[in-house]
Amino acid sequence: MNSDNNAHGTDTGLTTAEAAQRLATDGPNVLPGGQRRSLLSIALDTAREPMFLLLLAAASLYMVFGDLREGLTLMAFVVITLGLTLYQEGKTERAIEALRDLTSPRALVVRDGTPQRIAGSEVVRGDLLQLSEGDRVPADALLVSADGLHADESLLTGEAVPVSKRPALPDELSAAPATAEGPGSPRPGGEDLPMVYAGTLIVQGHALARATATGARSEIGRIGTALGQVDNETSPLQKQTTRLVRNLALLALVLSMALMVVHGLVRGDWLQAVLAGIALAMAMLPEEYPVVMTVFPALGARRLSREGVLTRRINAIETLGATTVLCSDKTGTLTGNRMTVTHLAAGGVDLPDRLALDALAGAPLPEAFHTLVEFSILASVVDPFDPMEKAFHQLGERFLTDTEHLHRDWRLVQTYALSPALRAMSHVWAASDGGAQTVAAKGAPEAVMDLCHLDDAQRAHIAGVVDRLAAEGLRVLGVASGTFEGQDWPAGEHDFDFSFVGLLGLADPVRPQVPAAIAECRAAGIRVVMITGDYPATARAIAQQAGLAGPQAEVLSGDEMTTLSDAALSARMANVSVCARIAPEQKLRIVQALKARGDIVAMTGDGVNDAPALRAAHVGVAMGLRGTDVAREAASLVLVDDDFAAIVRAVRLGRRIFDNLRKAMSYILAVHVPIAGTALLPVLFGWPALLFPMHIALLELIIDPACSVAFENEPAEGDLMQRPPRDASAPLFGGVTLWLALLQGLGVLTAVLGAFAWAAPRLPEQEARAFAFATLVVGNLALILSNRSATEPFWATLGTPNRALWLVVVLTLALLLAALYVPWAVEVLRFAPLPWHELAAACGLGLLSVLWFETIKQVRRRRRNQA
Repeated sequence: MNSDNNAHGTDTGLTTAEAAQRLATDGPNVLPGGQRRSLLSIALDTAREPMFLLLLAAASLYMVFGDLREGLTLMAFVVITLGLTLYQEGKTERAIEALRDLTSPRALVVRDGTPQRIAGSEVVRGDLLQLSEGDRVPADALLVSADGLHADESLLTGEAVPVSKRPALPDELSAAPATAEGPGSPRPGGEDLPMVYAGTLIVQGHALARATATGARSEIGRIGTALGQVDNETSPLQKQTTRLVRNLALLALVLSMALMVVHGLVRGDWLQAVLAGIALAMAMLPEEYPVVMTVFPALGARRLSREGVLTRRINAIETLGATTVLCSDKTGTLTGNRMTVTHLAAGGVDLPDRLALDALAGAPLPEAFHTLVEFSILASVVDPFDPMEKAFHQLGERFLTDTEHLHRDWRLVQTYALSPALRAMSHVWAASDGGAQTVAAKGAPEAVMDLCHLDDAQRAHIAGVVDRLAAEGLRVLGVASGTFEGQDWPAGEHDFDFSFVGLLGLADPVRPQVPAAIAECRAAGIRVVMITGDYPATARAIAQQAGLAGPQAEVLSGDEMTTLSDAALSARMANVSVCARIAPEQKLRIVQALKARGDIVAMTGDGVNDAPALRAAHVGVAMGLRGTDVAREAASLVLVDDDFAAIVRAVRLGRRIFDNLRKAMSYILAVHVPIAGTALLPVLFGWPALLFPMHIALLELIIDPACSVAFENEPAEGDLMQRPPRDASAPLFGGVTLWLALLQGLGVLTAVLGAFAWAAPRLPEQEARAFAFATLVVGNLALILSNRSATEPFWATLGTPNRALWLVVVLTLALLLAALYVPWAVEVLRFAPLPWHELAAACGLGLLSVLWFETIKQVRRRRRNQA
């Protein structure tokens, strides 16, 4: 465990200009694979879609049988449909590509002398990398310094046992490559090598390393393995939608073939029979479902990224709105992770000296506390990442400068890391003048008391002081000191002879936005459980400040957890809101206990040991700032700034996305009922055909953007976060929702057929067809407006802003007017211009076709309010 820290903090790394030049020369630090689809590949995929093929078949039939104008018109629709598809798919693909860039591995590098977290793709040869436990190594690199570093290189070697690493020798450092081609470096897998390799995992220790090879020139690049791609796996909703589309497509095929045969045999016009069959297939085929299932999650992920939440697994979005329990870390999530030492208690076991630092008012720190601050710094790393250790160093810079208590010339010779068995860490230091080594320890007060082998009375006295500090919401740490002769290091910290020095109380205030976010969760029926490694009294005080629990809140401790069976723990978690002194590996049991109760669990985490819990939770949420790469890879979501309020915003947005997805799917089914009915029933009734393929293609120009753009942009309803979580096991589109959509569609179909039945004996055939078509188009618009809210009448939503929706409405009305009054369009569509009073009547019928549904909404709203 020897360490060499001479270079630590003295190397300023590359300058920003040098890094930019090398990035331009060597290219980004990426591996082959994961390229987004080109427009050509999207076009080829679209050309294989059933709706596209049906349009093409109808256009070809028209042209083969000499009806050139109708054929060319349908070919124009083919081109427009292709253009719309390219736009929608391209927008989705760009969203997924941006998501992939955002969620790519991050790297902590030293640039211009300052640590900076950058995208892994921006790491260049010569960058100085700061590596810690849980990090994924971004590039092949030579170790400048290392402290107890072990790496898992199984990705490259297949060997699961981590290997130890050592700092490079001076001659190895000087032989680092000057070109981008990479050195003939040692192969991965050996013990005590001075190299770490891209894609491997740091499982212990921390180090400073100089990047020697990036991208395809790295060891993993030569093997040709690609990492870090965003998985766009099939979600349960997508599987459900696929089954629905398949069943409807089979039904469309059967009915279309039957209609074709009946029409041909009864009327003897087989061309019109084939066109009627194609029209019915186009009318029944719900090809919009796969579109919305692709567009909504991808654009939803983009919206989440603007809220500070990155989506690593797209299907987590559909689970967010069903979350019933949100398990959150305290430090850095509920609190700001900006620790400040506010209280000191020194003087050994008796702790006679107590001090609140704000009482100093600029005066120097009393001598009695110097040793406590000195040993808190000696028990910390030289160049700390942890906010708590930074607070100790800042305290020393503030009060111990120009005293004998800062030891910049001492050398760290041995370290003992924090472990689940002992919540304390120790450093052994050699003074520059030789003599006995100094040992400094810090950690949980009970662990430090255990190291000092105190009796029960001494423990009780110290514990009383700890309780008083913790009751103020402070995180309390104990500090101990000792000495050691020789180089034969003991196996564990208990073998040192420690003396208790004192206690430090650190304040980490609750983030200002957290109480409101927790109140919002409570209103939404989501229970928040705080999980922390802190002392129970500290945890209870912070929970009270956050509005999570009262002063007498029930607290479950890690020690108590060990005594509970799985069933008993599951029952206990029904009422617990605060879990304290929890080891990271115990988080998995908490998740499993909550899942056993039927809860939908979201869990936050940041460490290597949090990964199993993050993976087991329905929605794992990793920290973006302080989280390890292992945690981020195990999680579904990543918080950019580790802010609890961002999780609540994500839940709200997840509910909005799910809400709008359900609205879009209800609309799609509802609008296909009158279109399919209008294509089928007139033929069976012996009426003239109302809809031809070109009419349905024209309607698709309205339906496609309405379902995939207008509904996706629909704002959240006002009561979104006052509803209980939805039942995660319930289908997105079934039961009452399905029947209401069918009833909506039947209402519009009744209005359209009624319009034609009234118009047919009174008006010429082409004018009657135009009258029925106008009723259908306006009924379609009414369906869009009606489905904007499940409870509010559509006229109440007219003031709700949605630019995409109103653009669709305006374009739809423009298309309708063009179809009815532009001579070329009127002739191709087999219409006749409608007098204005007839157009007004058709519009009125279209709007009336959904008014009955508003009564059902009102009943549902009353029932919800009563509940």
